[in-house]
Amino acid sequence: MKKFVALILALVLAIAVFGCAAPAVDQPENTTPVENTNTPADTAAPADTTEPTGDNKAPYRVAMVTDTGGINDQSFNALAWAGLQRAEQELGCEVKYFESKTDADYAPNLETAVDEGYDLILCIGFMMADTLSEVAANYPDKSFAIIDNGSVGPNVTGVNFATEQCSYLVGVAAATMTQTNNVGFVIGMVSPLMNTFGYGYYAGVRDTNPDCQIQCYNANNFGDVAGGKSATLNMYTNGADIVYHAAGGTGLGVIEAAKEQGKLAIGVDQDQSYLAPEAVLTSAVKRVDNGVFELCKAGVEGTLTAGDVNYDITTGAVDIAETDTLMSDECKAAVAAAKEKILSGEIKVPATAEEFDALYGADFYTLDD
Repeated sequence: MKKFVALILALVLAIAVFGCAAPAVDQPENTTPVENTNTPADTAAPADTTEPTGDNKAPYRVAMVTDTGGINDQSFNALAWAGLQRAEQELGCEVKYFESKTDADYAPNLETAVDEGYDLILCIGFMMADTLSEVAANYPDKSFAIIDNGSVGPNVTGVNFATEQCSYLVGVAAATMTQTNNVGFVIGMVSPLMNTFGYGYYAGVRDTNPDCQIQCYNANNFGDVAGGKSATLNMYTNGADIVYHAAGGTGLGVIEAAKEQGKLAIGVDQDQSYLAPEAVLTSAVKRVDNGVFELCKAGVEGTLTAGDVNYDITTGAVDIAETDTLMSDECKAAVAAAKEKILSGEIKVPATAEEFDALYGADFYTLDD
């Protein structure tokens, strides 16, 4: 009996051992362990707040708002855009323009540029000064700039050029080259700023050829090509043989008229001889492109400040165009002599109504009436 019980207990024990043993499982191939990516909240790595550097740094973003002359005026706005494109190529800036068809577009364009987060917003032309003053006041932490106007706020840079000086030089050229003792002037709009073109031109003509008659026309528009052409044709009919324009896109009509009639025109802002080599005597150069580029450069370098920046002939920012193929030797010599006198201070070109009237009389220049 005792032997039988012992046998039964041994059998039960054997069954228990075999029941607890785990069966062998074949492992699949490529069983690389999967990393646990669930990091407890209290041990999560901190976010990287380091400013990007070098090639990874975000580009300095600059937008410009044109005046009503438009981006294709071949003059003021086009030159400003060329300056921005240079900043894109040489400084790595991100650039864009907003075109204004009418003055009602100024505020919406500025607001859009602000909304899109541009670092610097440029207003191209004095006509935007009032609108800019209001918009800039609403965004005190945003940087703005305006060409051809003084600063209109603590966050605005105003850039100005001594346009009376380059206008004086083309006035000397016109007075020397005229065959009829009769020249013309088309201005885009009458204002203290725009009148500096007229003061300089009239002074250059008067000092060089006191007997020369000057016809003038106020287009009151910077984008009226047909109006500029019609006014110039009338001047030619009335005896003028050379017409200078300071009228942006309207001035394209002046050049068209000169080309059509076999007469001469004088361009503005940039060397416009490429538009009609046989008709553009010279141009009053105002390096808006350089002024815009310098604003961008200061922005990139972190040195941009509000206030006024002024450029004149001593820096080459205003001058007469280098193209002189239509100018006589006498004309070239007269212009060179006048330029030296301006540089030396012997000639002080009038830039205000008071300065002009003191030299030539209040009735000589009448566009500011």
